[in-house]
Amino acid sequence: MKFIKSLLVISSVLFVSLSFISISNASPPSVTPDTPFKLATFEADGIIRLGMVFDNIILDITGANAALMAAENLKSPHMPKDMRSLIENYDHLKSRLYQIANYYAGGAEGRSFSFDIAKVSLKAPIKYPYNILAAAANYQDHTKEMTASDGSAVKPVDPDVDPPVFFAKSPRSTIMDPNSSFPIPKGPPLGRAWDFENELAVIIGKKADSIGMDNYQDYVFGYSIVFDVSARIDPSFPVVKRAGINFGVNWMESKSRDNAAPFGPFITPKEFIGDSANLKINTVINGVEKQNGNTKDMIHDVPHLLRHATSIMSLYPGDIVMTGTPSGVGAARNPPEFLKPGDVLEMTIENIGTLVTTITKEQ
Repeated sequence: MKFIKSLLVISSVLFVSLSFISISNASPPSVTPDTPFKLATFEADGIIRLGMVFDNIILDITGANAALMAAENLKSPHMPKDMRSLIENYDHLKSRLYQIANYYAGGAEGRSFSFDIAKVSLKAPIKYPYNILAAAANYQDHTKEMTASDGSAVKPVDPDVDPPVFFAKSPRSTIMDPNSSFPIPKGPPLGRAWDFENELAVIIGKKADSIGMDNYQDYVFGYSIVFDVSARIDPSFPVVKRAGINFGVNWMESKSRDNAAPFGPFITPKEFIGDSANLKINTVINGVEKQNGNTKDMIHDVPHLLRHATSIMSLYPGDIVMTGTPSGVGAARNPPEFLKPGDVLEMTIENIGTLVTTITKEQ
C-alpha cells in the first residue's frame, strides 16, 4: 500500500513539473499572417479607436495589444492611435497585428476591447490623406456608355502607350464617413444632377516616386471603397453655353464638392485582398442592382495607374488612388436615373465590405 502511495506522489510531482515546463515553454502567438483581418477607424464609448475587424466583431487594437502583452509577457511596440500613422509604421507593427489576429480571432467575445460592429460608429478609415487621385473613364464598358448618347466612337486604349487621365478630389472637403448622408447641393451652378460611381481605392503604404510596374506592390498598403459622387449636366435643364475658352470637363465642379467622397468602411491589407485584379464590384440603390462589374475590366490596371501617377507627383502613406467605375451609372441609363433624397446606396467590393450612403436634401 505504501508503495502505491509513493507511486501516486511521484506521478503527481512529475505531472506538475511537466505542466510547468509546458507552460513556461509555450510559444507566443505566430507572427505570420495566418488569420485574415480588415482595419477600421471607429468610435465606441465616445473614444475614436483603431479597429481590427473579423466578420461582425471589431477589436480595439490598443486594448487587444495590452491584453496580449499581459497574457503572453510580450514587449510593447508603440501602437498608433490613427490609421495614417499605423500605415506609416506598418512594417514595424504588422508582426504584432498578426499576433493579435492569430490569438484573438474567434475568442475575444466579452472582452473589454471587443465590440459588436453593429453597435459602434464606423468612421472614414483615414482622416485625412494628403492626396486623393482618381482615374477617369478607366473601364471600357463605362467609357462606351458615357459616349453612346453623342454617337462618338471610342478608340481602343493601349495601356502601355496611352496614359490614364487623373483628376483630384480634396481630401479634407470631400471625405465622408460610412453610413453618412450626402446632402444634394442646391447650387450654384444650377443645372446639375447627381450620379453614383463605385470605385476600388488603392491605399498607398510608403512614399512612392516614379515607381515601376514590377515593384508597385511594395508601395501598396491595401484596398478600400470610395463612392465618387459626381455632378452631371441635368438633361432636363436648359443648356447654357459657357463664354470664353472651352476647358473641357470642369473636374473640380463635377467631382470635388463637399462630402463627395464617402470612404470605407474598411481597409483590407494587401496580404488579405486576394487577387486585386479580379474583385467583384456591385452597387445597389433602394434594393435594386445598378452596377455589376469586376476590377479585371479596368483599362489601366493598378500597376499602370501607380506608375503614371507617381511619374507626375509623389504619393505618401495613406494617400488614395481611385481606380474608376464600371458601367451602370445613372447618367448613361435611358432615361437617366439621378440621385434623389431618400435613396440608399450600398456599394460592395469583394473582400472589402459594403459602403452605405443615404441621399438627403441640403438643409
